[in-house]
Amino acid sequence: MANKIKISEILVVEGKDDTANLRQYYDVETYETQGSAISEDDLDRIDRLNDLRGVIVFTDPDHSGERIRRIIMTAIPTVKHAFLNRDEARPKSKTKGRSLGVEHASFEDLQKALSQVTSNFEDEDNFDIAPKDLIRLGLIAAKDSRQRREFLGEQLRIGYSNAKQLLKRLALFGVSLAEVEDVMREFD
Repeated sequence: MANKIKISEILVVEGKDDTANLRQYYDVETYETQGSAISEDDLDRIDRLNDLRGVIVFTDPDHSGERIRRIIMTAIPTVKHAFLNRDEARPKSKTKGRSLGVEHASFEDLQKALSQVTSNFEDEDNFDIAPKDLIRLGLIAAKDSRQRREFLGEQLRIGYSNAKQLLKRLALFGVSLAEVEDVMREFD
């Protein structure tokens, strides 16, 4: 791929394999967290990079990737986010282990994730989803709630949220009740 796609923001990834995969296709600079450990120094650097160029958090769709994302989101709410679905982050080869990661994603899946970057939603007064809506839609307190939340997170490209975090994640990205209802009609 001779002409690489330029990304002006800094992508926060977990490691050098993520960077290597992205650089096959993109002219991009990354900040590597070196796995799930993220320090105050890391947060200070990411904050400075966000002020200078903008930052897109692009961590793996697993427990440690979500942990890093949460820590960064809490400390620097203005960063943007790109999400890979779990299937897009699985190794294509049986010999590569079972880890999920940006390093395993194809160009098409990376493009999909990076073309749907989301950012923090500022106007919380217009957020129209209540806990009773999540119950009515089977996203919490139902037998298949986990599968429903996984489907919703994949379709909206906002990542997986457990029952406790779902409302907060939907509010953070300004997802409307109508959007959630549309997605859940597809599930049913």
